[in-house]
Amino acid sequence: MIVLFTDFGLAGPYTGQVKAALLREAPGVPIIDLFADAPAFDPQLSAYLLAAYAPEFPAGTVFVCVVDPGVGTERRPLWVQADGRTFVGPDNGLFELVRRRAVDFKAAVIDWRPPRLSNTFHGRDLFAPVAARAALGRAPLATPVSQEEIARPDWPDDLARIVYVDVYGNAMTGLRAGSVPESALLIANGYELRHAHTFGAAAEGEAFWYVNSNGLVEIAVNRGRADRDLELEVGMAVEVEA
Repeated sequence: MIVLFTDFGLAGPYTGQVKAALLREAPGVPIIDLFADAPAFDPQLSAYLLAAYAPEFPAGTVFVCVVDPGVGTERRPLWVQADGRTFVGPDNGLFELVRRRAVDFKAAVIDWRPPRLSNTFHGRDLFAPVAARAALGRAPLATPVSQEEIARPDWPDDLARIVYVDVYGNAMTGLRAGSVPESALLIANGYELRHAHTFGAAAEGEAFWYVNSNGLVEIAVNRGRADRDLELEVGMAVEVEA
């Protein structure tokens, strides 16, 4: 299967054009929309989100990952293999947490270029064809690079910022469950939040933090919206207080 992880959105033509390019090269291969609303223009926030969700997919899955504000510049296109999964996308840190948490990891710079390569839509013109061929078992022309060449050593293992707000208004952070004890207070936008195991363990209208189904610390309001009720936004910092 091919999985899409982008900041393109579902409105407008962009996601549809990427899917058309995939189906043209690999007809019949299933395409999964994972995120079309990854943090826009922000590879760092997106990296923590991608690393939390990718392990749910089986070995052999190919990910088209495009959060690429540097498209058309000197940033390099990458082909990444991590624990049996393949990722294609820009060399801008988007794969840093996947790299860091993988047992088996290899990366290469994609040397292949299509006959038509626009300056601003490498998702359609470059990454989609490479991913489609990968789904059929064909590796691209690429030059291996070391992990050190693509690493972002200054990025933390867990990010104390909001990386995503879902359709219910719940605010995911880049913190994994093991990095925050259940006894801790989470402070977001000045609000002190205690831990709850489930929504039902909090009173209606009460704000709290919990560990979501993909292992990330998430802020919610029972029967409410954390983004609206606490005025939370993607990119906002959070604090952990013992």
